[in-house]
Amino acid sequence: MTVALLGVFVMQLYYIREAYYLKSQLFDEQVNQTLANVVKKVERLNVADHLNKKDAENKLRRLQDSRQRALDIKDLRQQYAQESELRQAERENQIENYLNQQDSIIRASYRGPKLISENEFKSLSAPKASITGTRLDVEVDALVDLNSLNLKGYSMRTKLISPDSKTFNFRTPQNLPDTIRYLVADPMTGNPLLVGLPKISDDLEKKFRRQDEIAKKRLELKIASLGKDTFSYTRLSMVEDVSKELQEVNVPLYQRINFDVLGTLLKEELLTHNINQKPSFKISLAKKDSVLYMEASNIKKEFLPENTYKIPLFGNDLFRDPGTLIVSFPNKNSAILSNLSATLASSVGLLLVLVFIFSYTLYAILKQKKISEMKTDFINNMTHEFKTPVATIMIASEALKDPEVTEDKSRLSRLANIIYDENVRLGSHIERVLSIARLEKGELKMENTEVDMNDLIIIVLDSMELQLHKRNAIINLHTDATNAVVYGDELHLSNVLYNLIDNANKYSAEVPEITISTRNTNKQLIIEISDRGIGMTKEQSKRIFDQFYRVPTGNLHDVKGFGLGLNYVQDIIKKLNGTIKVSSEKDKGTTFEISLPL
Repeated sequence: MTVALLGVFVMQLYYIREAYYLKSQLFDEQVNQTLANVVKKVERLNVADHLNKKDAENKLRRLQDSRQRALDIKDLRQQYAQESELRQAERENQIENYLNQQDSIIRASYRGPKLISENEFKSLSAPKASITGTRLDVEVDALVDLNSLNLKGYSMRTKLISPDSKTFNFRTPQNLPDTIRYLVADPMTGNPLLVGLPKISDDLEKKFRRQDEIAKKRLELKIASLGKDTFSYTRLSMVEDVSKELQEVNVPLYQRINFDVLGTLLKEELLTHNINQKPSFKISLAKKDSVLYMEASNIKKEFLPENTYKIPLFGNDLFRDPGTLIVSFPNKNSAILSNLSATLASSVGLLLVLVFIFSYTLYAILKQKKISEMKTDFINNMTHEFKTPVATIMIASEALKDPEVTEDKSRLSRLANIIYDENVRLGSHIERVLSIARLEKGELKMENTEVDMNDLIIIVLDSMELQLHKRNAIINLHTDATNAVVYGDELHLSNVLYNLIDNANKYSAEVPEITISTRNTNKQLIIEISDRGIGMTKEQSKRIFDQFYRVPTGNLHDVKGFGLGLNYVQDIIKKLNGTIKVSSEKDKGTTFEISLPL
């Protein structure tokens, strides 16, 4: 059983060790994977920061270019408007010259030309009913008889006169229609005529239109050229610039890392991999023993080699110091053991069950062995105790067969008394064994009454007077208890006292000296029975109340008994809610102390 238990214990330790080793490997893999993910994210964040920075710069530059382009376009349009105004003024001069030139021709070709308004033209050109059917109904400086159409008088000049001033002058505001109308007189017949002069000739109009188209085309070309000059920055150019920045040698490590963001990333990744331990970490240069940043989770700020993990921060950086991320777990073992809690609990529980079963089995085996030995001793003692009175009775019975003995009445009476005493002795032995059996089965009935223990002690001493007198025993009696009345069975209490006094008498090597005392303590009656006999060792004192146990005396059998008396005493005292204690010293004596409730 011991070998099997040790084998199971060793196997459990082996399995726990293997489980711890596997959990430790898993923990290392999780931490290394976490650090690899953190480094990848740091590198991506570094590139993303550069890209965002470039993107922001590009957006700002594009915004500035856009604003500048808008301002340039605005300037071009203002310039175009100014040029248009200048062209318009020049055109007005040309139109003015053209109109004045045509006006001179008209005035040279016709008599008394007069400019008329558009309304006048419409009234003159409108159809009217007349006798002659003429369509002209004009008012001129001549007097005309409409019925006969005879000219009575007019003031039209007969000679062409050139006016001293220009007819058209654009310096003063004039609203000219598209066609300028003249009322003139036919130089040959003198009849009134309507002459139309277009405001702009076809050549001038084509010329002006061509000038506008050229100016507009020139404006569009200038605006288009501004668009070509605008800042153009592609994604490829941005990546190339970022790549150049990442290859710059003189950028220190602390400018490439946000330490707070790194700590947050590390904690988040550890939680993602089911690692709840708060780590200590620091960032140092790879090429120099220089710590740039450190965050410790313990007071000592220790980074033990067995609990520390390292990884380059920028492993792909060939031009600058890549830096090193160092992470330590001060409570690494507790973290691994916490993951092994179920395994450890089951293993420890199994081992405890096995140890309990093993211990109980050994206890039961040893107990049964002791009981077997004690029963053997009990049988031997009982056989010896029964053999003596039986042998005595047999001898006395054989003596009674002798005729000489039967004739002697004194000898006959003596033999009869011997047979009676030995028979009583056998009966007391049998009764004692049966009482113990009934007591074990719970069949012993107690007839409890009020008993005065001071009086009961005296009665028991009187009943034992003969056997005490045989050994010349000295009895010291101190009944100091003022109240010695207890509630119990008088017969069994007397047996308790008898057994204790009898043991004190029997286990005294010389003249027995027995002291019996009573006293009161806190509603308790204390009875002490002490002797100066052979005494016992401490080991023997612990077992004297066990059933069948007798203090070993070697091969001698001087003291008779079954080893049941003190076991009986203890059971009776317990049934009366009392206690019994023993104190003894080898070769100096023994003291029994009984405590009973009043």
